[in-house]
Amino acid sequence: MPSKLPQNEILNIFRETGALLEGHFQLTSGLHSPQYFQCARVLQFPKYLHLFAGELARHFEYNEIELVISPAIGGIVVGTEVGRLLGVRTIFAERRNGIMEIRRGFEIRPGERVLVVEDVVTTGGSVYEVIDLVREAKGILGGVGYIVDRSNGRLTFDARQYSVLQLNAVAFKPEECPLCGNGVPLTKPGSRGNY
Repeated sequence: MPSKLPQNEILNIFRETGALLEGHFQLTSGLHSPQYFQCARVLQFPKYLHLFAGELARHFEYNEIELVISPAIGGIVVGTEVGRLLGVRTIFAERRNGIMEIRRGFEIRPGERVLVVEDVVTTGGSVYEVIDLVREAKGILGGVGYIVDRSNGRLTFDARQYSVLQLNAVAFKPEECPLCGNGVPLTKPGSRGNY
């Protein structure tokens, strides 16, 4: 379900803050795209962090959420703000040797209602991994919220879900990428790349 905020205004905020990049990018999923959302660039401004996190928090405020968890690194800032607005404990999961896990003394208590918060989803890989951690800990998945949905609305997380911005984003398998075919240099942005 997309946000009630005007989508064109949200896109303008991303453009004005340099958070919407254009070129040839390898996404965290491994797919290639002519666009990349560097949410950290927009979330560095408190008014936009508050705006987007507030939209997520409002959507889940009556879901009896007790804990917010985000995948590191992109989801941490927005997850922390959503948790603050909901007045609940906030933690994050991170990769060690390529495996998503809960560390640093964080825990999900059995029966705790958990909201998973991410910045951008394309295939939802990191979110699915965090959901698995919630279920392994016997937590209750209370919802999934994210700022940008690049999946063209195709993702379902078997829970109430909500995005601030939903796009018909273009992404290609590397072997089918026309940008590669045209020799456009590839950039690997984001927390696991070099941007």
